[in-house]
Amino acid sequence: MGTNASLAVVGHVGPGFSEGAMAAPHALAALAALGQPTRLSIFRLLVRKEPRGLSAGALAEAVGCPHNTLSTHIAILARAGLVKGTREGRTITYRADAVGTRALIGFLVTDCCNGRAEMCGLAGTMPDAECGCPPAPEQKKKRKR
Repeated sequence: MGTNASLAVVGHVGPGFSEGAMAAPHALAALAALGQPTRLSIFRLLVRKEPRGLSAGALAEAVGCPHNTLSTHIAILARAGLVKGTREGRTITYRADAVGTRALIGFLVTDCCNGRAEMCGLAGTMPDAECGCPPAPEQKKKRKR
């Protein structure tokens, strides 16, 4: 599948961000996605499990959610640009989407202190800031037989 493996897992792509900026409709979608208790739990757990993420089965077990319901929650979070999935053989590993998360945080704090977020210490949360997370481990590609 190559570099677009995450697109094959989630049949839709989250919002596009121009230079890390998130538009108000995308921010509303992300906040609405996080406004449901199970989805908030899923997102927070995936953030804690960075950079490796969690398999769908482990994620469903951890949040106590049936697999079919988990799929619906993941789809909503993915459309909001907060979660992405990667297929590894027969397993799907889900991770928090750092780009979408930083874009949402940036949207929320961009006008802090009259547009000068550095005054209140929020400058490090802006979309162009590095998150400090190590990159996801490289996955071994399996050859088809």
